Amino acid sequence: MAKTGSRLTCSFAVLIVLATGLDPLFAGTISPLNIVATFDSSITSNPNAASIENTINTAITFYESILTTETAAPINVSIDFQNINTGLGQSQTAEYTVSYQGFVNALTAASSGDLTDTTALSVLPVGTLNPVTGTSGMVVKSADARALGCTNCTPIGYDGIIGLNTSITSVNGGPYNLLAVTEHEMDEVLGLGSNLDQSNSYDPEAEDLFRYDASGNRSYTTNSSAKAYFSLNGTTLLAQFDNQNDGGDWGDWQSNPRPTGVNPQVQDAFATPYSTPTLNIDSPEVVALDAIGYNLAAPEPASFLLCGSALLLAGMVIRRHHS
Repeated sequence: MAKTGSRLTCSFAVLIVLATGLDPLFAGTISPLNIVATFDSSITSNPNAASIENTINTAITFYESILTTETAAPINVSIDFQNINTGLGQSQTAEYTVSYQGFVNALTAASSGDLTDTTALSVLPVGTLNPVTGTSGMVVKSADARALGCTNCTPIGYDGIIGLNTSITSVNGGPYNLLAVTEHEMDEVLGLGSNLDQSNSYDPEAEDLFRYDASGNRSYTTNSSAKAYFSLNGTTLLAQFDNQNDGGDWGDWQSNPRPTGVNPQVQDAFATPYSTPTLNIDSPEVVALDAIGYNLAAPEPASFLLCGSALLLAGMVIRRHHS
């Protein structure tokens, strides 16, 4: 689906649940993020395969250089990259339903103590019910769950499958930047996104914990007249969500129309032709990944992480959304 001056990126998420419980993990070291990429034949047989793979590897190098986990060993996020012929990009992601209390306990234990973590944790109440919908559950991507110490949150297959329409991207002379599209979809595999895209939106995703209106109140509604923002505390608004029924993801940034004074960003719901947004340590996408369980690679104190039976596995659903 296309919009004037932009092209929709589609994403698909699948919640995969294992039959076993969650074992406790005690971590006393900081481990690098390790992303294990495979390339489908639709990419390796492409005439521009070398350029496509180099771009994907550039994105992987960024995440591996900037993010760490409070786990005893790298969590090995597995992503299969494929070429697609419609849209701009899409992802299929493994997710788990866990208890809110267990999620916050794990976030607290894994905190690096940096300003992002301490600010984010300050607005998350301790208790069994999440502050967004009042339910006891949370939806967490498999990669993020393992970054928080869940040893039984490894899906059958991949953590994510990413499709890239390389025919309309920069590697083929197209108007859309392949690196930005790749980073957009990888952000979602690692943990970003909203459950507002789904009919069963009663359990929020991790990023939904930081969804506010301009007055600092939590915002979790599909009312298109209600503006929503990504914020660690409800006061400093870091990005505006695409809180409207325009075909974009509710967890992506508003770009149709673009807020005044805001340049194109990686997590925009609609890509801007001939723009080259990319991520850095100050990007709201990176801040969001830090807030939901990852840590920055700068030296930080190791913490004692316990992610045990408090993270309760729930049912299975099929989830689809657009980004």
